[in-house]
Amino acid sequence: MFLENTVNQNEQFGWIEVICGSMFSGKTEELIRRLKRAQFAKQRIEIFKPEVDNRYDDELVTSHDQNQIRSTPVPAAANIPILASDCDVVGIDEAQFFDSEIVQVCNDLANRGIRVIVAGLDMDFKGNPFGPMPALMATAEYVTKVHAVCTKTGNLAQYSHRTSKEDSLVVLGEKEVYEPLSRAAFFRSRTEEALQAKEHIAKTKKNS
Repeated sequence: MFLENTVNQNEQFGWIEVICGSMFSGKTEELIRRLKRAQFAKQRIEIFKPEVDNRYDDELVTSHDQNQIRSTPVPAAANIPILASDCDVVGIDEAQFFDSEIVQVCNDLANRGIRVIVAGLDMDFKGNPFGPMPALMATAEYVTKVHAVCTKTGNLAQYSHRTSKEDSLVVLGEKEVYEPLSRAAFFRSRTEEALQAKEHIAKTKKNS
């Protein structure tokens, strides 16, 4: 991957990198790795995450392997440009939780010459594209899709299956709430859940 700015100063722009995948696929781990490399290179970095993500710490971006890097929690994407005025690299974790303005924010930062590294879930627990992630992937120069290991088959997993009955789009949790599944395992699980839901509705109507 070519990640050096061009020697032609008149054409020196930033770019966007997107790291996407399911839960437990190493997205945050890869984000932290790239940001720490930038730090070693004496580049000025800023890291942001949505305020809603406080699973580990209010001000730390933390991977499932407990690698950490200090970050700034923000309530909305619009806060990021104000806080990223004097840096070379901007990292953004859990981008799927931001509003759609995050796409324009990332592009504006890249157009100012900043390297923008974004990590997030590409699909929600139902297997649908998640929030602003599709647009971020479409406008990024580099997209890296990482995979977990399916807990049922041992194959590559690209889906984040929710094991609880909660139906809200955003439910924060770890292994007690989500499991990574392969396409086949996810399809079987969703089919079984749909059948159980139909049986429950039929039983409720019968008893009413």
